[in-house]
Amino acid sequence: MHSINLAEKLALFSSHWDPKVIANYNDNDIMVVKFKGEFPFHLHEDTDDFFLVLEGEMLMDYGVQEPVIVRAGEVHIVPKGVTHRPRAAEEVKVLLIEPTGEPNSGSADRAPAPKDHI
Repeated sequence: MHSINLAEKLALFSSHWDPKVIANYNDNDIMVVKFKGEFPFHLHEDTDDFFLVLEGEMLMDYGVQEPVIVRAGEVHIVPKGVTHRPRAAEEVKVLLIEPTGEPNSGSADRAPAPKDHI
């Protein structure tokens, strides 16, 4: 049993769209990720998507509706089955929670990240 320092974990990598598993919790991966630019539109059929912005600001696009702005300290949850696209003009640091084994790319035509443990 130990504490996990998120800033220390985030300092271990510089890649974008490459989530790193920092812990497991009830069959879920707790991950940190950095991103800049936009991810493809996609959905997850069987699970919600959890985002906690640690640093910076991200936008969550939902097609025709105005994007949702998510700032540092805010949580945003995308319901399962809803098409979405996270993006950020500047680098953003985010904590994610997903069921272990769930590909981060969902239905997108993009290879899922390997989700290395750090």
